[in-house]
Amino acid sequence: MALPSLSLPAIPCHDGGLSCGLFRVPLFLDPARQPTGRMGQGIMAKQADISLLVPVERDLRLDLFRGIGLWMIFLDHVPNDVVSWLTLRNWGFSDAAEFFVFISGYLACFIYGPFVARGHFLAATKRLWKRAAQMYVAHIMLFLIFTAQIARAARKFDNPMYENEFNVFNFLQHPDILIGQALTLRYKPVDLDVLPLYITLIAAAPLMLWCLVRRPNLTLLGSAVLYVLARWFDWNLPSYPPGTTWYFNPFAWQLLFVFAAWCAVGNAVKFWHLIQSRLVLALSVAWILFALVIVMTWHSDFLGSLIPKWMIKAIYPIDKTDLDMLRLTHFLAVAVVVSRYVPRDWRQLTAKWTYPFKLCGRHSLPIFCFGVFLSFAAHWTMVQYGGDIPAQIGVSIAGFLIMTAAAWVLDQTAKVPNLFVDVTDYEAAKAAISGTDDAMMAVVRN
Repeated sequence: MALPSLSLPAIPCHDGGLSCGLFRVPLFLDPARQPTGRMGQGIMAKQADISLLVPVERDLRLDLFRGIGLWMIFLDHVPNDVVSWLTLRNWGFSDAAEFFVFISGYLACFIYGPFVARGHFLAATKRLWKRAAQMYVAHIMLFLIFTAQIARAARKFDNPMYENEFNVFNFLQHPDILIGQALTLRYKPVDLDVLPLYITLIAAAPLMLWCLVRRPNLTLLGSAVLYVLARWFDWNLPSYPPGTTWYFNPFAWQLLFVFAAWCAVGNAVKFWHLIQSRLVLALSVAWILFALVIVMTWHSDFLGSLIPKWMIKAIYPIDKTDLDMLRLTHFLAVAVVVSRYVPRDWRQLTAKWTYPFKLCGRHSLPIFCFGVFLSFAAHWTMVQYGGDIPAQIGVSIAGFLIMTAAAWVLDQTAKVPNLFVDVTDYEAAKAAISGTDDAMMAVVRN
């Protein structure tokens, strides 16, 4: 007879990224002798609590896609780079930002949802807010070093273009004022807009998860209503200078985050037969091709002349700040195709060519920050020493190699054993395991 089991997700992995995968823990040796009453409930609770700490296998697809996204972000941040034609934004409405937010929302609920559902709301909140604090510190450090990098290049080469192009001129003129604006996430140089969005979403994740584990459909509906109201009434967080707002509107982008978490609760499984149907696949492919045609009109006047004017009025502007529906639906169409042809056991996930992407994806936060520095370095190199096509290809490849090397160093560092153990954590785990073993022995004796 098959043993009853409980599938639960894992805790965050060492690098601040989020592990993904399922494991199965047998609840009782003999289903016919499952204990009842308070003792049985206590054993089940202890087993469930211990199972939350069991390490599990990572979903390599998430590492792969995050790594690809990091490379695309690096390329997209380098102006006038021919290699950036490989990125998603040049072939459709959405780009790397969408699936980064989606993966973050999915993992946040997949990992911490069971904690919240079992009454560990404060513990989940602590972990999520700790992660948000780490991202905040990373953002401030990135801001300071990035600004210093640009200021040094502008003054050393007597080229004020860098200060204006990356929106740091005002900071260099009034650092006393803009330091405070940066600390409150109001002032952000170019290319530093996305981390504040992640910080906000992760900080609000405990409340989202608390609602999702109880009323997932109503929570998703509330998220959609907030999205509509934010677009209708132009709700957004204030930025600096006064009169400006965040480039990524968190009131709009939360919809993608909550939708991903809604899928992680188990609702995607309920509709999996529909998602994998030929009709949905055909509609998704058609929408991807339509987006491709529209994007190509941005580069060809002839193709642009073939688009009816009424259609142009209907689809433009395709707003990234407020997560335009064209972007959202395009991402969902891509997700449908990818989920169909890249299953969890896809052979290429263990192939050598995917290793650099997975390596970067396992250390997404530090590699993202490092990629921002590299993108400016690549831009500076092409401005100062020429930006012909061979130079563009060369700096892009160099950036990929440096990012991969940095991820490899982080990966090797993480493998160094930690010989220092928190005594309180050790004693708590030991007591929990001992208590469960005693209860199981009592059941066996009876």
